Amino acid sequence: MNVDPYLHFNGNCEEAFRLYEKALGGKIEMMLTYDQAPPGDNPTPKGWEKKIMHVRLSVGDQIIMASDAPPGHYKPMQGFSVSLAPDSKAKAEKMFNALAEGGTVMMPFQKTFWAEGFGMVTDRFGTPWMVNYAGNAQVG
Repeated sequence: MNVDPYLHFNGNCEEAFRLYEKALGGKIEMMLTYDQAPPGDNPTPKGWEKKIMHVRLSVGDQIIMASDAPPGHYKPMQGFSVSLAPDSKAKAEKMFNALAEGGTVMMPFQKTFWAEGFGMVTDRFGTPWMVNYAGNAQVG
């Protein structure tokens, strides 16, 4: 079983996922706009024809998916963070810095008692992230 995050955006999903693809070193495997759905299968809100109905990004062996929520259905993201655990401190710091550009840093990327590098940021699209590289740090 996989547990894959599914994020909802307010019309800027494509821009966000283009950044995530680059920042996380992933690959967009699928990006479907509302106007690409079969006729009659999905009523497209006027003006949303080119907004994202579904996107799938693979990052290593993990998946993040998303869409632009139809008008009236979008709620700002809260109460969770997408947690990343890259395999090197350099990758972790690079990812953190890319996500932080134009966003809000809650905790700078730094050494902690549980990790060689950890940081928390909400990117410019409103997605909260935690980037953690445990390395050789030991708790206790």
